[in-house]
Amino acid sequence: MLEGKNILLGVCGSIASYKSATIVRLLVKAGANVRVIMTKDATHFITPLTLSTLSKNPVLVDYFNQETGEWNNHVELAAWANLILIAPASANTLAKFSGGLCDNLLAAVYLSAKSKIYLAPAMDLDMWKHPATQRNIHHLESYGNVVITPAYGELASGLVGEGRLAEPEDICRFIAEDTERKAILKGKKVLITAGPTYEAIDPVRFIGNHSSGKMGFAIAEELFECGADVTLITGPTHLKEIKGIRRINITSSQEMLKNTLEQYIDANITIMSAAVADYRPKEIATEKIKKDSFEFAIELVKTTDILHKLGELKTPNQILIGFALETENEEENAIKKLTRKNLDFIVLNSLKDIGAGFKSDLNKITIIDKFLKKETFPLKSKKEVAMDIRQKILDLI
Repeated sequence: MLEGKNILLGVCGSIASYKSATIVRLLVKAGANVRVIMTKDATHFITPLTLSTLSKNPVLVDYFNQETGEWNNHVELAAWANLILIAPASANTLAKFSGGLCDNLLAAVYLSAKSKIYLAPAMDLDMWKHPATQRNIHHLESYGNVVITPAYGELASGLVGEGRLAEPEDICRFIAEDTERKAILKGKKVLITAGPTYEAIDPVRFIGNHSSGKMGFAIAEELFECGADVTLITGPTHLKEIKGIRRINITSSQEMLKNTLEQYIDANITIMSAAVADYRPKEIATEKIKKDSFEFAIELVKTTDILHKLGELKTPNQILIGFALETENEEENAIKKLTRKNLDFIVLNSLKDIGAGFKSDLNKITIIDKFLKKETFPLKSKKEVAMDIRQKILDLI
């Protein structure tokens, strides 16, 4: 599972740093491309030359080479990595990561990273058990980092207990197995729509809505991390590209319809989270409309119901998921939509839920499946909501 993966190994100041050499050797043997970043304290325990020789890449310590002035670009390093492993991760570095401190190259790469991060702590028993360290571990896990629990055994201090760096073989096995679990949707083609549509009135004005696209983007990223081949069709949004995900930018409902139908044929799983306009102007003015009167009327016509169209075209091997944003009779309206549009399940959210909805980083959902089984979730980050939706999809599969 690690063959061809770009793995960035961070090595911190610890007596356990000597095990980093074995970790590099095992990762390279597994077919991974390995680059190493060391803190300055780590160089007191193991030489950069050792890790450079084993990884077949220069080892980086500082922001720049003092002799040449060449900058080690922390953003590019973070973007290069498919995953980042910090082993050993010292109490000092864990505290820096938890607090967002950025006083060395490794911390800068960590703060720039968008890939999966594994932390393998190593420290003395009392340091590991200290409330400050445990608080930092809790914070880091809440950020999405994966902590590889230290082993129980004899420590450098002579004490016996938890705090010993997990064995290199166990660390590499853990990462490989976790990567395999994350590839559970490998081979599946996923189509996701996100964001609003803008329906032009004239060259300047449009009819739109407040959708930010955040929910759809979070789902796209979550399913991509599970190995899916993801296509994201999005309306106007400020959200950035997600590396590895094919993005199709559209503006109007008609563009959304055209592109969605083209991609739907090959999709195994389709998630329609976009807030598509229900109506559009019948005529679009070719010139800017002047405000010559106190009243102004626009004749509107219905847009094509894309989700209903997909429900009609759906095959038994396809999974189709819709969203319902309601302000009244929420469950009743969602169930009607679920049944009428031939969905496998529908994700219901309400504008009445404080802190959730448009533009927010939080959401509160209820999932109702085609058997009318209902599951309501508390207010969560949209990343966590995406994980709940992912699990429901896996249950269906």
